[in-house]
Amino acid sequence: MRIHIATDHAGLEFSTRLQHHLGDQGHEVIDHGPLEYDALDDYPAFCIRAAQAVVADQSAGIPALGVVFGGSGNGEQISANKVAGIRAALVWNLSTAELAREHNDANVIAIGARQHTFEEAAGFIDRFIATPFSAEERHSRRISQIRLFEDDGSLQPDPRATESH
Repeated sequence: MRIHIATDHAGLEFSTRLQHHLGDQGHEVIDHGPLEYDALDDYPAFCIRAAQAVVADQSAGIPALGVVFGGSGNGEQISANKVAGIRAALVWNLSTAELAREHNDANVIAIGARQHTFEEAAGFIDRFIATPFSAEERHSRRISQIRLFEDDGSLQPDPRATESH
């Protein structure tokens, strides 16, 4: 599988170690930066480029996922989610890594490099990669609703809504 990664300065060491970890497992790793430490770097461009590459690969039929790192992972997740076709999930344990794929068909995960050891983060990523989307009707339906909103801004009617007089 092709794995696109990006980080900010807080996750640079994680990113470097992760590239070796994933490469040793036979994955093709594409690093979207940064390539050197800069405490003032701006992570959005790195994360957006990684997310764009995931979408491009998946659209071309290439199996691909993304991993973005930062101090908390929040800004990196927000940045990745600005790319049409991305479902980025903030992951903080094995369960959230698994559910991101199983229920949400997430194609990018964000991890806080200052929140976890490398071993924990590598475990989250391994679980994320190994977990398939369940394709259960309810999950597929919800993802379709997200995609519809993303495409044209429309929302499904709320079946619980009733007219008030």
